Formats: sequence, structure tokens, C-alpha cells
Amino acid sequence: MAQQTKARILIYSATRGYRHDSIPASIEALKAKASVINVEYDATEDQSWFTDNHLKQYDAILFLNNSGDVLDETGKAAFQKYLNSGGNFIGIHCASACFYNESDDWFRKEIGALFDYHPDICTAVYDVVGPSHPATSMLPARWELYDEAYNFTSDPRKVGATVILAADESTYLDPGERKFDHGSPHPIAWFQERGAGVAPGGIAGRSFYTGLGHCIETWQDELFLAHVLAGIQWALQSGTTKAYNPNALVGNATV
Repeated sequence: MAQQTKARILIYSATRGYRHDSIPASIEALKAKASVINVEYDATEDQSWFTDNHLKQYDAILFLNNSGDVLDETGKAAFQKYLNSGGNFIGIHCASACFYNESDDWFRKEIGALFDYHPDICTAVYDVVGPSHPATSMLPARWELYDEAYNFTSDPRKVGATVILAADESTYLDPGERKFDHGSPHPIAWFQERGAGVAPGGIAGRSFYTGLGHCIETWQDELFLAHVLAGIQWALQSGTTKAYNPNALVGNATV
């Protein structure tokens, strides 16, 4: 599938709870690599950007280390409409710690699963699992990384996600109490060919999520960045936005 225009992505990093000090470094790292995957980024923490007219300019919405209820009801409705119109979604690290209300279950489905808790940050091994995928093609089969091994409130596979990176629980200590079953192997990164948060009759774009990305230092790691960039690029290639489909309803139409 040939790329029609430079893809345009909105990075949204608003927080209402815990705030990662790596947010500025992560935005800087993504923007520095924009030309590598032929994209341009806008970044905001202003929820007023979430309107129908504004979101339709983008080929993907990227939630980056958010926390809490980071959109009002108007913004959520616009985000849902964007997804129903073929928009793609990418979530990174704490993006899974948003929208826990039952009425916002569409977001849980779109991202795949919500954050529960994590043990102390540590060096652990993450196994490449599942089918081959661009976001794991550059990784060693057993990837050792200093980060947070997230636990989730549900199994992303139950909404149709395919897990491609799993935490090896034998390589770190987790003394916490698990109240939820997120399935096995322990999910850390996954994709959805068709985002499950789209309403019946909608045009489902792609969804990609990685639970990694806590530290400033992680965003200086070329292997981690390659993992994230390949996930973003894969999501954009859905063919449901103007970057790859001039007849799409949303996306960057600027030649």
C-alpha cells in the first residue's frame, strides 16, 4: 500500500493523576525521529483540541503516559467519532491508566486493557511472542530492559488483541496482590488489526499498545525507540485514513 501523504499524528499527554517526568523527553524523542517514518506530530495537553473538526486532520491519535479522566464528555464523544471514522490509535505506557468508568468501556476495548499496578521498577526479560510483527522484528527473542512490568485489569486477547511481547515473570519480583487475570503469557505489548472500541457499523482502524516507556533513559534507547516507531508505522498502514487512502474520512489530506 503506497503512502499518499505524510501522516499526521496527534500526541496527547494530559494527566489527571500520576505524571511521568519522562513526558517531555518522550515527545522530543518522537519528534526527533519523525522523518524516519515519514510523519509529523502535533503535541498537546489541551482537551479542547478533541473536537470533530480538529481530530479529522489526523491519521492517528497517540496517547502518551496519560493518567485519569483526561477528556471531558465532549472530548470523549469526538474521540469516539474519530475512531468510528477509521482513525488509528496508539497507546504508550501509562496510556492504559485512563477512563476507568464503566461508561468509557469503549476506551478499554480500543487500547486492549487497563493498567492495574506494577511492582518496583527493575530489570526484567521481555519475550517476543505471537506472530511476527514490525514492532518486535528488531528485538532479541529475550529482551532485557529496565522498566515497569505492568499488570492489567483484563486480558487484551479477550477483545481480539494479539500479544507480541510478554514479561517473563521468573526474571523479577512482584509481591503485589493480583485481583485480575490478564492472561498468559503476561501481556506487555499487543496490536489490534481492527480496534475493538469502534461502534458497530463504524470503520475500524488499527490499534497498537506497548506498556513500556517509563524512564527518561528508556526514550534514549535506540532499540526501544525502534520498537515504538515500528508500532506507530504499522498502525498508520491500516488504509483507513488519508495517509494511505485518499477516500478515507479522516487523516492528513495535505499533499
